[in-house]
Amino acid sequence: MGESHRCSVHLALGGGAVADVLLWKNWFGSAALLIGSTALWLLFERAGYNLLSFISNVLLLLVVILFFWAKSALLLNRPLPPVPNLDISEESVVKGADEMRVYVNRALSIVHDIAIGGNLGLFVQIGFFGLVGDILYWKFLQLPYPGIYWGSS
Repeated sequence: MGESHRCSVHLALGGGAVADVLLWKNWFGSAALLIGSTALWLLFERAGYNLLSFISNVLLLLVVILFFWAKSALLLNRPLPPVPNLDISEESVVKGADEMRVYVNRALSIVHDIAIGGNLGLFVQIGFFGLVGDILYWKFLQLPYPGIYWGSS
């Protein structure tokens, strides 16, 4: 008959640090993952917070911290915070704009085919995949939480 090949769950999960965290061999990392995923779930799902607001508030907090750090450094004769100069060259902007133009023109031609050309099949496909994508995007944060929670018991 057929030979059975046995493999441990640890090896099936890659056998590294990720497997250690998922199998609770690294207790601190697993607890941090559980607490972090619970906090994110509460923040995004229960509190109604969205990702764009979260990123904006984190960046605003970073700017405020750097501002007060710089002002206190001047008053206390300490070194300024180590922030690199953020300069974007003109050629990189032009290159990015050229790349973006190609994608925008392609998207506009697809929209033209749907609106003017009457491509009903493409219209139905976009509607279906848009609906599925919307459902998956909003439920994505709810899916990992029960697995992490139930895996810990």
